[in-house]
Amino acid sequence: MTADAWAAERRSRRLRPVTLAVLGALSAIGPLSMALYLPALPALAAGLGVRPAQAELTVTACMIGLAAGQLIAGPLSDRYGRRRPLLIGLVLYAVTSLACAFAGSLGPLIGLRFAQGLFGGAGIVIARAIVRDVCDTAAAARIFSTLVMITSVAPVVAPLAGGQLLRLTDWPGIFVVLCLVGVALPVAAAVTLPETLPETLPETLPETLPETLPETPPAASGTSAASQAPPRRWSAMAADRRFLAYAAVLALGSALLYCYVSMSSFVLQHDFGLSAQQFSFAFATMAVGMVVAASIGSALVRRKSARYALIAGLVVATAGSTALLAATVHGVPVLVFLAILLPTVSSVSMIVPSSTALALTGQGMNVGTASGVLGLLQFGVGGMLAPLLSGGGSIAISMAAGMACCAAGGILAAGLAGRFLSTRS
Repeated sequence: MTADAWAAERRSRRLRPVTLAVLGALSAIGPLSMALYLPALPALAAGLGVRPAQAELTVTACMIGLAAGQLIAGPLSDRYGRRRPLLIGLVLYAVTSLACAFAGSLGPLIGLRFAQGLFGGAGIVIARAIVRDVCDTAAAARIFSTLVMITSVAPVVAPLAGGQLLRLTDWPGIFVVLCLVGVALPVAAAVTLPETLPETLPETLPETLPETLPETPPAASGTSAASQAPPRRWSAMAADRRFLAYAAVLALGSALLYCYVSMSSFVLQHDFGLSAQQFSFAFATMAVGMVVAASIGSALVRRKSARYALIAGLVVATAGSTALLAATVHGVPVLVFLAILLPTVSSVSMIVPSSTALALTGQGMNVGTASGVLGLLQFGVGGMLAPLLSGGGSIAISMAAGMACCAAGGILAAGLAGRFLSTRS
């Protein structure tokens, strides 16, 4: 990235619409990779001669790969710049997606799905790092809200699109479509995304950028990003209690969402008797609520601060999940249950972008590595918590209790983050 481009992007505190669109597409790789072929799982199980539970391992493998890929690609982007790891990861994503279409048995498909997620994770983590390279905390929180809106809609749209694709092709054809997506993304990224990581950076970036910015990236007084070995990056983040606290908020907010996503179909269809079509409508309504909440959160960031939006989201999540648990225990009608569930789930769109922006504040040359840690926690904690909760007693009570615990934990972690901030200042 040229010095003039760096100064212009940093001064504007915003990204061009085309750049934002590409970053949104990169952020949607995860839900697209997992959800586009969900309607094809029964056909995949029948075609490979395996049980449905075995076929679902391909989804789990992709999720684990997405988490691990972010943890790997983040430090690489801090060391070698954003563009090279991003483009290489996307090209390999396309290759492994195509290879999935030709997998003849379950074992190779699980391995390829893990690799697909591993390479796709580069897009997610580097998209976040690019935003934080260019924007200050408030602007980053607003852009993360937009990205959350995209990733909230993707899990709803992807299965619908996958169902329509199955009218034209069989399950391997879904992976061919993902391969085409993987081909288009590196081309779009190469054209629209500059290298946003300067060769040298100050040790930390301020929460709010000054009105007058230097015309060139920070000079020799800073530390070369490429010179920092991964162990030093890890130790720096491990010592940053404020980062760890906001990372915990992000992980718990994401876990709250995964509790809903993984168990809501059983709760609404089995316990409340909704049909598959009615459940799809309810699921889509929650996605719309998340989009609206993301817009509200963005407005709160603009008028107040990212931390204000975060606390507002956590308060709604805690109150809503507590009410949801009480309603579940007392056996309320389905419409009352959904009315409480809607703001509770929607609050995640205020929690995730604000906690992400606040966690990445002050990371300086470690933004990519820190973003990778956030990605690992975002996918890993939720992916582990939901199966554990679903194994005990009533699924409805387990879901509501899990969401309430995540919200309460998020409040506690956010309070600790504020305490660490005041201590450091």
